[in-house]
Amino acid sequence: MLIASRRSRRSLDIWPGFVDALAALLMVVIFVLLLFSLGQYLLSDALVGRDAALGRLRGQISSLSALLAQTRDDKQQLQQRLEGLDSQLQSTRATRDDLQAQLAALTLKAHDAELALAALQLELNTSQSQLSEQKQLGEQQAAQIENLAAARDRLKGELDTSRSQLSDQQQLADQQVEQIRTLSSARDTLQTQLEASREDTGRARSDADALNLRLEALNEQLARLNKALAVSEANLKDKTLEVENLGARLNVALAAKVEELEAYRSEFFGKLREALKDDPDIRIEGDRFLLPSEVLFPSASADLDKRGQAEIAKVAHSLKEIMDKIPAGMDWVLRVDGHTDRRPVRTVFPSNWELSSARATSIVKYLIAQGVPPEHLVAAGFAQYHPLDTGDTPEAYRRNRRIELKLTSR
Repeated sequence: MLIASRRSRRSLDIWPGFVDALAALLMVVIFVLLLFSLGQYLLSDALVGRDAALGRLRGQISSLSALLAQTRDDKQQLQQRLEGLDSQLQSTRATRDDLQAQLAALTLKAHDAELALAALQLELNTSQSQLSEQKQLGEQQAAQIENLAAARDRLKGELDTSRSQLSDQQQLADQQVEQIRTLSSARDTLQTQLEASREDTGRARSDADALNLRLEALNEQLARLNKALAVSEANLKDKTLEVENLGARLNVALAAKVEELEAYRSEFFGKLREALKDDPDIRIEGDRFLLPSEVLFPSASADLDKRGQAEIAKVAHSLKEIMDKIPAGMDWVLRVDGHTDRRPVRTVFPSNWELSSARATSIVKYLIAQGVPPEHLVAAGFAQYHPLDTGDTPEAYRRNRRIELKLTSR
């Protein structure tokens, strides 16, 4: 019998370690899945924002191309009109100087726009390298998205500025047409201006080609990201299935633990009922063991009297008898709940809250003094707010003044 008992205890000691290992593994898997889900959410949000930015960029490039084509047609018409002009140059010299100054300003603006587009190219290249590095880091992905949004706003402002400049240039061309109608011999000078405008058009066309190349690179990058996202979604489905399987096994293990604790609770209540069988007022209701306050405490007091100490000593003895049988890995507690009737207290306690809590605490301290480990004890006060009898009779008050013991998990 002794050998069999030792073998049984040894097998029970192995089980809690296995449960702890399984719980730790489950916590690690859940933590990894939470991190993975957060990264997937941030990556998806970045891809959606990138698609919108690419759509707006395509629209802006299309508008710029249309404006450039319109400008090219206007310049061709201007050249045809210049061929028919032969005279009246003397009265427009002052106007010619103004036009040259405006052309210089437009050239400077075009140069600034070229520098801004070069800076934007640098920012897009930097953003692309950051995106490849941040596929595994969700927090840095958010910072990249902010940079891209800022670049998008700057590009929008630059395109609006270019559109305004092209509109001003169109108005200027109309003014030139009206002025050239009065010219006599400005064809050579205006031909020089036309050549300069052609150079501006060539630079604008080069800028548009560069933007198209960047757009193609961004489309390729987006395709790679979509492919990586598909792979990540497949991995996520596999992980989700693993978590569901682990959850099912954990539920089975928890159900087994609950059933095991129920067995120990029944044994504890049986021993406690046997130890306190001389008092008919002590009873069991469901999973709770009820002791009248009059058995343990003087009226309106939280100090155990001699009879109360004797009764709680029996509780401690019964609990210690089954403590050695409970596996070390089972996180159980004996909860001591204090309850009062609805009548106001007129002692040193401000209210029934303090009285019920103090009585539960006194019992817990006495159990600790009797050798019950404090980490397996809980004291709680409920005052008059959980009555067993809602009546206003002395019998109802007596039933509501009680201490409840409950063996449960933490």
